[in-house]
Amino acid sequence: MVKTTLKNAGNRPKKPPLFPSCAAHCFTTVCAVDLKLQPFNFANAVARAGLTPQGQPVSKPASGASFADAMSSALKSVSAQQNEASRLQREVQLDNPTVSLEETMVAMQKAQIGFQATLQVRNRLVSAYSEIMNMQV
Repeated sequence: MVKTTLKNAGNRPKKPPLFPSCAAHCFTTVCAVDLKLQPFNFANAVARAGLTPQGQPVSKPASGASFADAMSSALKSVSAQQNEASRLQREVQLDNPTVSLEETMVAMQKAQIGFQATLQVRNRLVSAYSEIMNMQV
């Protein structure tokens, strides 16, 4: 059994207790903590990590989401970021005091990074398609 004392000196803010069950009294009294160690269970640790006992990833059943759905979702997200950046640019040009220049610049950079990433994915897809089409059968 481990015993610790926690004291609150002066006007310092109280720190949260280590264990919620002793929240009412652990700032002023001795708080006893009973720690029990258990042996390491390798099988449970591997299962929590999502691996088989041989270290291979556990195959998950298809959740129904396809590559086309993921790509469509990503393109919609990039489009929304670009629309938001355009809206913020308009608001700054109209001298709207509730929209800051910093916020607008960050939104523009996010939209630009998203667009550049989309272009890279497109270029890689075109390259892979071209490579597959040039394969000899």
